[in-house]
Amino acid sequence: MSPPSMMVVTSPPEVHKVVLPPSKTTVQKLRHRLAEIFFPDAPFDKFRNQSFSNRFLLGLQFLFPIFVWAPNYNLKLLQSDVVSGLTIASLAIPQGISYAKLANLPPIIGLYSSFVPPLIYSVLGSSRHLAVGPVSIASLVMGTMLNEKVSYIDQPTLYLQLVFTATFLAGVFQAGLGLLRLGFVIDFLSKATLVGFMAGAAIIVSLQQLKGLLGIVHFTNKMQIIPVLTSVFQRRDEWTWQTIVMGAGFLIFLLTARKVSMANKKLFWVSAAAPLTSVILSTLIVFFFRSKLHMISIIGHLPKGLNPPSSNMLHFHGSYLGLAMKTGLITGILSLTEGIAVGRTFASLRNYQVDGNQEMMAIGFMNMAGSCSSCYVTTGSFSRSAVNYNAGAQTTVSNIMMSTTVLITLLFLMPLFHYTPNVILGAIIITAVIGLIDYEAAFRLWKVDKLDFLTCLCSFFGVLFISVPLGLAIAVGVSVLKILLHVTRPNTAALGNIPGTHIYQNLHRYREAQKVPSFLIVSIEAPIYFANTTYVHERMLRWIREEEEWITKHNGSILKCVILDMTAVTAIDTSGIDTLCEIRRLLEKRSLQLVLANPAGNVMEKMHHSGVLESFGLNGLYLSVSEAVDDISTGWKCQP
Repeated sequence: MSPPSMMVVTSPPEVHKVVLPPSKTTVQKLRHRLAEIFFPDAPFDKFRNQSFSNRFLLGLQFLFPIFVWAPNYNLKLLQSDVVSGLTIASLAIPQGISYAKLANLPPIIGLYSSFVPPLIYSVLGSSRHLAVGPVSIASLVMGTMLNEKVSYIDQPTLYLQLVFTATFLAGVFQAGLGLLRLGFVIDFLSKATLVGFMAGAAIIVSLQQLKGLLGIVHFTNKMQIIPVLTSVFQRRDEWTWQTIVMGAGFLIFLLTARKVSMANKKLFWVSAAAPLTSVILSTLIVFFFRSKLHMISIIGHLPKGLNPPSSNMLHFHGSYLGLAMKTGLITGILSLTEGIAVGRTFASLRNYQVDGNQEMMAIGFMNMAGSCSSCYVTTGSFSRSAVNYNAGAQTTVSNIMMSTTVLITLLFLMPLFHYTPNVILGAIIITAVIGLIDYEAAFRLWKVDKLDFLTCLCSFFGVLFISVPLGLAIAVGVSVLKILLHVTRPNTAALGNIPGTHIYQNLHRYREAQKVPSFLIVSIEAPIYFANTTYVHERMLRWIREEEEWITKHNGSILKCVILDMTAVTAIDTSGIDTLCEIRRLLEKRSLQLVLANPAGNVMEKMHHSGVLESFGLNGLYLSVSEAVDDISTGWKCQP
């Protein structure tokens, strides 16, 4: 007698129910959303469950970071900060004079701007290594934008008033971003934009210095490459060999010192000391041989004394207010971007955090105070911060030491700069800005993202051939266009199963992935908004058409179900919901089932409130693509 046949019972696949997120009131949702937008770092969590005295102390530390490290400050830290402060002062003094010239300002304004702002930053700033003062890019942009409308030669008083007003407005804008925690505004200046902008600006700045290096007296005020080069060669009769020899000699010296420091980080002081050494040597040469070098132009008289007040020069009315506002806005964004980027760069090397919003407030308040004390726009300088870091700075006391050194210079040493030649300032500027040409970063952009490289080129050529602010605006426009392209044209992909697993991946990316008979599985990798609903609708219909053509060509199983993988759909609006409903209706007319897999919580919630969630039914929502395929396939097998 044969043994009885054994019946194998296959248990149905386990299906997990897709549930709605916990119910919240409108106020709770709004609070959560605003907290995610403005307070992603949860800055107030540390105040919870604290006594009043502890909250007061934490509040002081929150507003004034100096209270965080000051209680533990000691002599050893002071020794490191004194050395680094004196080192960056040797760089800050010649750079301050040079960058003021770049902004079409009296050289003394550059020294004023290296005295007051660093003191304020040392109290409010959260970076230990950021060295504050004038920077080349902000100086260039401010000088260019203002000089297009107001001549610093013909209207020096009005020009100075606009500089201080623009600086104050830049500070208000910067501090406002920090107070309102709107730092994401500066994120529109992408890395690609800045790489192209700084390279273009560096070339323009360097070419502008040919005026001083060649001894040209009458030079164009325009900042485009063609007018600058035209002016250089049209004024060949003004070239002086003494100026050319001195400029070329010290430029070679400065570039050699820079290369030595880059080759050996321990010799950072060589590059840091080179500008001041050049100023001293060139001044001595001109002083002792002034009878033979009378063709070389010099700085001349510089007034001694502390920063004079300038609050009476701030003007918030008149026909030039718009120019001051525009200049303040652009220079404010640029200086803020540079300062925060530099601060975070060196903070990452020492494993500590720099609070972006705190930095915005610190930079903003120091520019507001600076505008009332004869200073123009300042921020964290990369070159000085690098020297500060390598010199062993431990806290912002290094900025205080630098300010103290500048103070001594202002009070007692200004007559020593009388015979400093202008050509040396041009050489210092060229040496400083040449490091902004980052061709390696541009090459990486080309390899990684061609659209980013296009943004970089637009910024670069816009600055060179149109103007500095318009070049920047064009690059920002291209960056915004890139964002719109990503939003309006989201990635979609057909998925297949990797044999032996429950994993579903892109069929074109994974060769081992296989189509599932009778199923079309499509992944949408972006939120579904009004801006991309038309594209999503048309692209879904195209996926279905291509799948049916493939089935006909390969004699595959008839298409019965379309699964939409919603894992990457982080949000949806009413237009997106309407699009899903329209796609479902079109598929039903063709006897095709539409299934949603792994919809996000807020997507589920919005579909529930819109009343369309119930229409998908129990077989229209699944927790994963794998569960959807297994459950629906089992249902088909059970059908007679």
